[in-house]
Amino acid sequence: MSVTAAPGFVAAGGAVGIKAGGAPDLAVVATDDGRPVAAAGVFTANLAPAAPVEVSRAHLLATGGHAAAVVLSSGNANAATGEPGRRAALALCRAVAAGVGAQVTEVLVCQTGLIGIPFPIEVVTPAVGPVVARRAGGEAAGAAAAEAIMTTDTVAKTAAARGPVAGGGPGFTVGGMAKGAAMLAPNMATMLAVLTTDAGIDPAGLRAVLAEAVGPTFNSMTVDGCTSTNDTVLVLANGRAGPVDPADLSGALRQVCASLAEQMAADAEGATKVAHVTVAGARTDAEAHQAARKVADSLLVKCSLNGADPYWGRVVSELGTAGVAMDPGRVSVAYGGVVVCRSGVASPHDEAAVAAHMAGRSVEIACDLGVGDGAAVVLTTDLGHGYIDENRTTS
Repeated sequence: MSVTAAPGFVAAGGAVGIKAGGAPDLAVVATDDGRPVAAAGVFTANLAPAAPVEVSRAHLLATGGHAAAVVLSSGNANAATGEPGRRAALALCRAVAAGVGAQVTEVLVCQTGLIGIPFPIEVVTPAVGPVVARRAGGEAAGAAAAEAIMTTDTVAKTAAARGPVAGGGPGFTVGGMAKGAAMLAPNMATMLAVLTTDAGIDPAGLRAVLAEAVGPTFNSMTVDGCTSTNDTVLVLANGRAGPVDPADLSGALRQVCASLAEQMAADAEGATKVAHVTVAGARTDAEAHQAARKVADSLLVKCSLNGADPYWGRVVSELGTAGVAMDPGRVSVAYGGVVVCRSGVASPHDEAAVAAHMAGRSVEIACDLGVGDGAAVVLTTDLGHGYIDENRTTS
């Protein structure tokens, strides 16, 4: 169930001095022989990207979509740090490359933590080698890597899935890990995630299936409407299981990404509820997604979720400002399958059933715009007191 689930990949986690008190803050995921394999990435659309995003993009371009390792650090985002930040990210790659026997451009880098603070590369560099040297296969190594990338996360997030290979046989495996508990309103990725697979596919095909997997999972989740400077999803594919149907690999990647997204939402800062907002009856799937995201991002709707209050008027109001077509006389809203608004007005319903659903940890909000066949789902959370407590100061 970890990033080392696929044969041929190793990982490690340890402390390099970024976080206080010797907490784990550096992870490495690599091929077991140090050789580069097909790799692809999806990155933040934030126009102020962090240094590691710039370096990883450049390395994927330089290698034609190949990598031998990924290094991830936590506790300092190395964002808004200018040229010194880019040099620091490159130095991390260089230190890991030396440890695994790869070229510096064959190492990708992810970083997460506080923005605008110089990265302490002088402290970190001497400690990287011992962490890299501990890389190994198996669940323990994967778990150590997943723990080392946590910031405000309370639990590590890992997942795995399997799929068939083209010529029959045991099949292929996808493993992954992620971190994220806030600043989750992605546009191309969500926080940090690294996926590995022994499926056989070329870099161009890998880029395509990764994008297919990210769209309905990481890109369909929001916690607070904020898009990070560092959001990155990376995948490495060593091909040891043999060639695969891209559709099968896309499905397995989507399964892993969906699990990681659900885990991130469940661990969101201050959240007491996870909600799936479904919008149907839109003109297109894209408009359905736009409307669902508008509801999912609404602070008023989030407050209602926190108070277990099925205030459907707030939902209808947000749908009306989503910038998509809708028929106010045909709009409906349901909580947990119980329709509370039909044809744009209040509908008689089982109030006890709705109250019981709203009291639970998981809430389903279903809306229909009444103008077409488009549909989409966006994953979100409530807005709890803990979120404000966590973010009212630098965090």
